[in-house]
Amino acid sequence: MSRVGQKPISIPAGVEVKLNGKILSVKGPKGTLTREIPDVFKISLEPGLVAIKPKALDPELSPLHGLNRRLIANMVEGVAKGFTKELEIQGVGFKGAVQGRKAVFMLGYSAPVELDIPAGIELKITENVNILISGPDKQCVGDFAARIRSYYPAEPYKGKGIRYKGEYIKRKVGKTVA
Repeated sequence: MSRVGQKPISIPAGVEVKLNGKILSVKGPKGTLTREIPDVFKISLEPGLVAIKPKALDPELSPLHGLNRRLIANMVEGVAKGFTKELEIQGVGFKGAVQGRKAVFMLGYSAPVELDIPAGIELKITENVNILISGPDKQCVGDFAARIRSYYPAEPYKGKGIRYKGEYIKRKVGKTVA
């Protein structure tokens, strides 16, 4: 049995958890998230606690037990506090801006890169180079940050590009002319 999966999830004040058949919904100040729970698990709701247990003791279910418990815990934490990712743009002439529900990045290409902001995600760009992505769904926030970064990852020679805040890029020495 999974050690992570055995721990019950505490529900903070202001968060409401409901189970409707196989669909678990979590509602809080930051929004509402839903997830379908596999048939092999049983959810027990108690005041202030949520617990997930496998219906049968199968060693193959142990990793899924811990995974589903963590996904539910992320839902509860996301609707209560939310998740954030910070990116920074480095390079001469590289900048970003938000125009309605679109993000526009000037990354040295012949045309600006336009990207639709998914529902439930907030994007703030300060000083044209600091990007703050926030939302209640941890997976969506991380996926959107990775998608932005993939347009121009920081390169090792000059260090220009998009990187996570605090990410270290190992620099390489370029060619020297004799």
